[in-house]
Amino acid sequence: MSKATIDKSLMDVYRSNPDEGFKQIVVTYQERIYWQIRRYTKNHDDTEDVMQNVFIKVWAGLKNFREDSSLYTWLFRIAYNETHTFLKSASKRVNFEQDPPLFEKGIVVEGKEYSGDEIEKILKDALDTLPEKQRLVFELRYFEEIKFTEISDMTGTSVGALKASYHLAAKKIEEIIKQY
Repeated sequence: MSKATIDKSLMDVYRSNPDEGFKQIVVTYQERIYWQIRRYTKNHDDTEDVMQNVFIKVWAGLKNFREDSSLYTWLFRIAYNETHTFLKSASKRVNFEQDPPLFEKGIVVEGKEYSGDEIEKILKDALDTLPEKQRLVFELRYFEEIKFTEISDMTGTSVGALKASYHLAAKKIEEIIKQY
């Protein structure tokens, strides 16, 4: 089933039964939205807080969704804005709580063993060096496997500019990883 067909089906359910339609939208997209937010927040609790705000805004705005873009593109924009609002306010507070590492197993590269924590730190350090736009494009394309045309719809940036940003980000990440 295509994304457009899924979105149409979800919106049809929403129009006939808003509560059920909203529940189905949440079930369909909550995991993708969670991981989109999670890459920017420091722990699960913060991610859950932002997600709650996102879906409150989705509920409030769903009746006005014009369907000019895909449902995920619309959700992405809301999640992106809510995440950045949260990060601005969170930067004013100190938070020491961290989740367990994402990488539990280590790897061996050219005879050197890297623990899961080291892998995570190297990747985080590399991503942190990127300008925000490059990081966003890289994460959406590499981790989410979203097509450049869809990223273009989400960000309002041309496909050519996105491809250039992705290429530059990949090169920077590669160079940083080589330094370890």
